[in-house]
Amino acid sequence: MKNKLIIFDLDGTLLNTIGDLAIGCDHMLAMRGLKGHTYEEYCSFVGNGIMRLVERALPEELRTEEYVKAARKDFVDYYIEHIDQKSHPYDGMPELLDTLQARGAKLAVASNKFQAGTEKLIRKFFPEIDFVEICGNREGVPLKPDTALVDFILEKANVERDRVAMVGDSGVDIQTARGAGITSIGVSWGFRSRQELEENRADYIVSSAEELLNVLERY
Repeated sequence: MKNKLIIFDLDGTLLNTIGDLAIGCDHMLAMRGLKGHTYEEYCSFVGNGIMRLVERALPEELRTEEYVKAARKDFVDYYIEHIDQKSHPYDGMPELLDTLQARGAKLAVASNKFQAGTEKLIRKFFPEIDFVEICGNREGVPLKPDTALVDFILEKANVERDRVAMVGDSGVDIQTARGAGITSIGVSWGFRSRQELEENRADYIVSSAEELLNVLERY
């Protein structure tokens, strides 16, 4: 595994975070006298950053730039304090990261979640992993599927693109990997459907951490 780099998405890939995201959004909506959403609806809202999550949660008639920005602030203020109440790693992911690190692979995170939230979750749930870089959404850097985050990680890791894989649960992650010219691996346990991964032409689709390890050993 030496001289390989694996870049992981966060929400829906390493961690199941939908419970805390939903509670945070429902809190923001309740502040405004608005109705919350179902688990399934929140799964369809995530993947393109917090701003888009908040925008999608709001009624269409309230989706003005000013209103969405104010709602995002209320969401983030609450969410950052309650970010790890229900969130947890998917089965086998802590052990997988431990194994990859022990075998010499370089590891990184590229998420559309805001930077402070990304770092807080990674440091809590994977404190023993020495990531090359933990990249969340930051000012001036475009969200995935733009390849800016991946390109930044590649430059820091100094690994050839044919030795790099990106692991994610959504079409956004697959599009990012394809745009960056690296191997794309979709995980079927996240927030999006296997069909979405297939439609975006993932190089591999896996359904367990064990299966993911097998793919990472041979790509």
